Amino acid sequence: MKQLIENLISDGHLKTPKIINAFYKIDRIDFVPEELKYEAYTNAPLPIGYGQTISQPLTVAFMLELLQPKSGHKILDIGSGSGWQSSLLACITSDEGRVIAIERILELSEFGKDNSQKYNFKNLEFIVGDGSMGYKKEAPYDRIIVAAAAFDKIPEELKKQLKINGRLVIPVKNSIWLLIKKEENKFEEKEFPGFVFVPLVEES
Repeated sequence: MKQLIENLISDGHLKTPKIINAFYKIDRIDFVPEELKYEAYTNAPLPIGYGQTISQPLTVAFMLELLQPKSGHKILDIGSGSGWQSSLLACITSDEGRVIAIERILELSEFGKDNSQKYNFKNLEFIVGDGSMGYKKEAPYDRIIVAAAAFDKIPEELKKQLKINGRLVIPVKNSIWLLIKKEENKFEEKEFPGFVFVPLVEES
């Protein structure tokens, strides 16, 4: 694990001390299926069942650096899967913050919750639901991050549930997008191409 993190730092993917600290504290091996533990520290996505994966460490590092989570933030983590990214966020936001981890597949939500309980977070809650619609009950959010790719556009509901000056990091097709909310209907947008994600399943 130490070697993996050092490689991410030396390659420039991990930069922020608080994010780096979370990578050291939250061990990826606690979030992969038993039969894949020997691959936990490879810089690659790994299957977790139901057609989903635990994301590649490089991708998680890249997206968290764009998201810039801080202590005290309320964050919506969409497509929580294994619970690894949710736990990294819970570690970063600390007890003053709150992380809502939403996953549409019940069994994966329970898998992620069970994995995260090894760390006894008090600021992390797992919800089963359609993440493409966000989670209005706790909106607005300081940060929203999505672990699966939207087909062609960013769901409007997610933009609405973001605070002014909040950040949304979401894959669209094979790019990662960063949106910073400047005003109610005005966003600064940046695209970072060259990634591959499982699709974000939306209600038809």
